[in-house]
Amino acid sequence: MEHREFEELLKKFISGDISENEGERFREHLASCRHCQKEMNQYDALEDMMKKMKLQDPEDTMWEGYWSSIYNRLERSFGWVIFSLGAIMLLFYGLFKLVEQLIADPTVAIIVKAGILALLLGFAVLVVSILRQQLFAYKKERYREVQK
Repeated sequence: MEHREFEELLKKFISGDISENEGERFREHLASCRHCQKEMNQYDALEDMMKKMKLQDPEDTMWEGYWSSIYNRLERSFGWVIFSLGAIMLLFYGLFKLVEQLIADPTVAIIVKAGILALLLGFAVLVVSILRQQLFAYKKERYREVQK
């Protein structure tokens, strides 16, 4: 048995997915190969060390700082969303009033008025298209529920 084949059998042995026939071949090879015995001993030592390891519970002060930082981030994110919505509303209102004045002004040429309306209609179509595309991409996102 080659060492590459042993490595595959070792992986199967460790995971418990080894068949009876493969297990027998694995044990036979292990009994006769010092290199493979050394690898198996290293694996056993690693497994023993992992069993002895204990996870430490974080201190209460760490949790307080963690939740405080989460709260601050949420609060700031919410503030930025509200600020952005207000700015967008004022910008659109100002643009609306500007276009309203230009359309109502009899001194502005009809071609300028048509150009402004075409520009606004094209912008609206692009915004709707982008929003629709983003919504479709969000619904089809395979990794949406994966946590970092």
